[in-house]
Parts: sequence; C-alpha cells; structure tokens
Amino acid sequence: MSTLGAPRSSWRDGATITSPAELVSHGEAETEAAGERLGTSLQAGDVLLLNGELGAGKTAFVRGLARGAGCVGDVLSPTFQLLRLYGGRVPLAHVDLYRLSRPSDVADLGLEEILEVGAAAIEWGDRLAWPGVASLEFEVLGHSVRRLTLTGAPEHWSW
Repeated sequence: MSTLGAPRSSWRDGATITSPAELVSHGEAETEAAGERLGTSLQAGDVLLLNGELGAGKTAFVRGLARGAGCVGDVLSPTFQLLRLYGGRVPLAHVDLYRLSRPSDVADLGLEEILEVGAAAIEWGDRLAWPGVASLEFEVLGHSVRRLTLTGAPEHWSW
C-alpha cells in the first residue's frame, strides 16, 4: 500500500496536494495508479517535470497520467522520438529530454502550442530551466519501491 506524506489522508481519497507531497510506491501498478489519479485533475497549460534515474518509474507514472487525462492508446517512452502526443480529455505531450543535446532544442518541439490546449509531462525535466512549474522527483528505495516527491503543484491538482 502507498502512503502519502501530506496531507494526512489516504492517497485513495483524491486529497488536494500540498507542496511538497510525498508518496511511497511499492510497485509499478501503484506508480501508474498515482499518475492516473493526478491525470484526472490535469488542465490545459499544466506542466510536470519528472526527474529520477533510469528505470525509476517515470514512464509508468506518465502511463497512468495519460489514462487519467482520458488519453487512449499505449503510452511508450519517447526517448528516441523526444515527444509523443496523446489525444484525450486533455491532450498530453510526453517529452523525454534524456537525449537532448541542447536545452534550446526544446523550442523546436512546439510545446507552447501544445500547452494552449493540452498538458505536458517532461522526463529528465531537470535539464530544462523552467521556473514555476511542478516537479516530481523519483527516488529508488528498493527493487520495486520508489519515493515520489511532488513540489510546485497547481492548486487544482489532486491525487
């Protein structure tokens, strides 16, 4: 079972997020479920930067986030494409900056236009200077145990 650091309620309650919020996930299914809960509150213009080592669960979280935003289809890592776009209640741009050679290359992805009607989840977001947006840090605690720490979340987000 996952535990939520703040506020003091079950993560299953759809509690409003206070910053920072912490969640401990004990497997990929729990990580996806946390993403799905957050995805239900996504709105156009929302940006989430995801940071953590390879295999920490960033793409699993985005799979749930997309499902919660009403996106259909398989959510795959965009490592080799840099960007995958999923249509849904809130269209979601899934971006991976791992292979990005220059931060200025982000401008070529068209995120500004996407954010007019959709949201963005950006893996390896620490490679991008974007003040004032939410950040989710993934810390590997064990084989399938991860600590997720969310900071800077908009008031309308809940999980």
